[in-house]
Amino acid sequence: MTPKVGDNAPMFTLKTLKSGKLIDVNIAEELEKRSVVLLFFPFAFSSVCTKELCDMSDMMSEYTSLDAEVFGISVDSPFALDAFARANRISVTLLSDFNKEVSTKYGVIFKELLGMKGVSKRAAFAIDSGGFVRYAESSDDPVKVPDFAKIEAALRG
Repeated sequence: MTPKVGDNAPMFTLKTLKSGKLIDVNIAEELEKRSVVLLFFPFAFSSVCTKELCDMSDMMSEYTSLDAEVFGISVDSPFALDAFARANRISVTLLSDFNKEVSTKYGVIFKELLGMKGVSKRAAFAIDSGGFVRYAESSDDPVKVPDFAKIEAALRG
């Protein structure tokens, strides 16, 4: 079931690749430091996902000024996500939900997209440092990107 505004956000730990090493990112630990924005996306290297993550990278200073950390999440491997980030100069930390557990927990997984099963939907969640969802958006249209202005407004409170 997709979390709604006011719900407790599901907690999780996912992997990212930093300096050639797999690192665990625990969302509960991140929330102890600041608010978090989760951007679920279908495919690394696809045109819409590349534009979304590059645009978000360009806006990172705005999110930093709101004391928020942004994480991109897809079911791609951490190795593919690292190559994607390096090839496109994406500064957003990309997390691998390779086992599809977090996309399933958040209710943002396609049964099938382009003949592939278990791909993350395009979705966004802003979570405050108390662990409560302050913004939630999920789309069945894989080319519809989240409303970044609304995400920022939710973080401003």
